[in-house]
Amino acid sequence: MFAFINPPARIPFWLRIGILISERITGKTMLPARILAWYPKVAIGSGVLESLVVHEDGQMDKRMLKLIRMTASFATACPFCIDMNSFEYRSCGISDEEADALRLHADPEYVSTFSERERLAIVYSRLISQTPLAFSPDMVERVKSVFSEREMVILSSTAAQVNYWARLIQALGIPPAGFNEECEVKL
Repeated sequence: MFAFINPPARIPFWLRIGILISERITGKTMLPARILAWYPKVAIGSGVLESLVVHEDGQMDKRMLKLIRMTASFATACPFCIDMNSFEYRSCGISDEEADALRLHADPEYVSTFSERERLAIVYSRLISQTPLAFSPDMVERVKSVFSEREMVILSSTAAQVNYWARLIQALGIPPAGFNEECEVKL
């Protein structure tokens, strides 16, 4: 499987540095970054956005953020995003049953191991990832009753970042990078 377009033959030196750093960190060829080099302003903006990803903040721990990213990845049906955001989910304390529930868009109420906060984050992440966007006043009040204002911004921006990448990557036809080589990326 190949992207719709190839990266430019010549990538500006200053972009190559950022790409090489990201590839060193991930251990993978980062085709999205290479293709974005066709328009350096987008490459820089996307790189800045990615560099500001929340990794952990109070109760918005690695598990919660991984659940949000995985939910948004499956909701947008982005193979690259699923591959990258599901990588090493077990190391964040997510079970195979929980990952399957996210993949199958199962009702999180039926997964006993999800906390109430996690269930609500999953439902809200799905809402953020659907088109058209529709947030009922009741849902917003439920989210506000469980998450602080800061946590609500983290939840929303984390799901929105995945949505940005999902739409951009799919619009360019970029295939998975192979983070989950031991298992097939399933939609």
